[in-house]
Amino acid sequence: MTKKTTLSTKGQVVIPQEVRERHGWRAGAEFWIEDRDDHVVFRAVPEAPESTLEQVAGATGYRGPRKSLEEMEAGIAEGVRRSAR
Repeated sequence: MTKKTTLSTKGQVVIPQEVRERHGWRAGAEFWIEDRDDHVVFRAVPEAPESTLEQVAGATGYRGPRKSLEEMEAGIAEGVRRSAR
């Protein structure tokens, strides 16, 4: 499919509605732009799937008492020391 569009004085390009709908692009969609020698390629940046609290709560598998930030940082540092041995 080939569609014609125009570059505005602000450097904006309108993507025809038919193309936006076919790809499911909405306002705010982000794109990678590849500048080639004789053309430009637009690639949609994939949207990260949304996660719910229920999906990620407990993802660490830790079931003990809550730890402070200082305790967590000390645990990470200990893990790094062990893996460096």
